[in-house]
Amino acid sequence: MARQHERRTIHVDGEWREAVSGATRDIIDPAVARPFAVVAEGDEKDTDLAVEAARRAFREGDWPRTPAAERAALLRRVADLLVRDREELGALESQDAGKTLEEGRVDIDCVADAFRYFADLVAAEAPGRVVDAGSPDIHSVVVHEPVGVCALITPWNYPLLQASWKIAPALAAGNTFVVKPSEITPLTTVALIGLLAEAGLPAGVANIVTGPGHSVGARLAEHPEVDLISFTGGLISGTKVAQAAAPGVKKVALELGGKNPNVVFADACATDESFDTAVDQALNAAFIHSGQVCSAGARLIVEESVRDRFVTELARRAGRIRLGRGTDEGVECGPLVSEQQRAKVEAYVASALAEGAVLRTGGKRPEGLGAGYFYEPTVLDACHREMKVVREEVFGPVLTVETFRTEDEAVALANDTEYGLAGAVWTADAGRARRVAGRLRHGTVWINDFHPYLPQAEWGGFGKSGVGRELGPAGLAEYRESKHVYQNLAPKPVRWFAG
Repeated sequence: MARQHERRTIHVDGEWREAVSGATRDIIDPAVARPFAVVAEGDEKDTDLAVEAARRAFREGDWPRTPAAERAALLRRVADLLVRDREELGALESQDAGKTLEEGRVDIDCVADAFRYFADLVAAEAPGRVVDAGSPDIHSVVVHEPVGVCALITPWNYPLLQASWKIAPALAAGNTFVVKPSEITPLTTVALIGLLAEAGLPAGVANIVTGPGHSVGARLAEHPEVDLISFTGGLISGTKVAQAAAPGVKKVALELGGKNPNVVFADACATDESFDTAVDQALNAAFIHSGQVCSAGARLIVEESVRDRFVTELARRAGRIRLGRGTDEGVECGPLVSEQQRAKVEAYVASALAEGAVLRTGGKRPEGLGAGYFYEPTVLDACHREMKVVREEVFGPVLTVETFRTEDEAVALANDTEYGLAGAVWTADAGRARRVAGRLRHGTVWINDFHPYLPQAEWGGFGKSGVGRELGPAGLAEYRESKHVYQNLAPKPVRWFAG
């Protein structure tokens, strides 16, 4: 895998560039709190140049008019290149975002899967949907066309995965784009742009500007030559993006996180094996990638009759999670992405304790791990809905525990959130599983599982978790406009007016 020269991480019209201003940013390894790379720090000027290139490529280039089969073939070549570079990209994602090496490798596998899925989806489509107009003299068809220039803004927790959920369908539909990765974790997205060029994507179709949200992201959201903006990130930033895009009546897709319930009924813990499984999955739900996951099961809602046993065992296992640098042998959980993020997590834990939560494990920085941004997996018992830590997205290794007695109470607690991204129900009762899943107001509901997703199934949330969907057929539809073409094969005078 060819690595871009430091400081030349802005890609516009097929060329790697420094920032117009010459500014740079250090990229910090969160496991040791030291810089390990330097990238260009773009601003509004760089953004304007990138959007101009994307507009030119859309208006004058071949990509929007390239047959679907050829677009699909390029996406498959990209997937093959990702497989080729899996180890290097996985290690880079691990170092940049702080996750374990195995998580980084799995992320690259999922990115390749996304490119293959959207390639297969467009390759298998009919050229248009014929509409029966009720007359043999009328040929009526609905066709799909690319939206145009897409602005893609991605988060720091799953840098390459979230970028692929936007880039793959945008390209499959025939669009051009400018991507702005998080300024904290941009490196694998920069590498992906290089792979797109290697796969033969025409110059100007894929552009990247590395830089902060307040300049690059804000300019993309308001730019008059941007036709669609897709944003994944926090609620406050997403609201600003929507407000900036509104005057231009742009298409907007937002994925804004969640406060996700993991509901455990007592009958899911009836045997030693099922109890072990439910506890293990609750750990995965809350603490994978140090809880820095939009769909993390950060709210454990457990039936009162098994609550003491369940939480005691959960806290015991959480206290034994091995922290460390993601590439080190035996490490199960890496650091938080930044000192700012760790301070945010510490503030939430402090507020919870002040409001009456009971600390069962964690709640502090670990000893012996140096200057990295580590924080112990934390379990907070005796929580209730009025607590800030229960209402707001912490985005860290913090699990809150609430209890219920009845099915109705469990559903009410799970739905008592302004978010609605994902949730899970654990039960041995098939009827209850279907009832509760049907009543949960969340975009993804797992039954006796947590976290898996499929590229062919839509991903997105209800309420303040956002608007629009990624993945699945709806994820491709976000990057298209529908056009109805009505052809009269035997035109005659209408004689509506007497003349």
